[in-house]
Amino acid sequence: MNKQSFKVRTEFIDLLQLLKATGYAATGGEAKMMVEDGLISVNNELELRKRRKLRPGDEVQIADEILIALS
Repeated sequence: MNKQSFKVRTEFIDLLQLLKATGYAATGGEAKMMVEDGLISVNNELELRKRRKLRPGDEVQIADEILIALS
């Protein structure tokens, strides 16, 4: 599994914003499709909310291949 970290510079970041900021989604539409297709888990739970607010300490997993740890 590919692991990386992402520094949150504000109180939180939306899930869609994170997917775009890390380059795993090129557009907001692509990010929405990833969530709708069930490819995203947050803290080991399937996440279907596109505007989920992520904070430092959260972990986002993409398709069981990529893990993004927020700090």
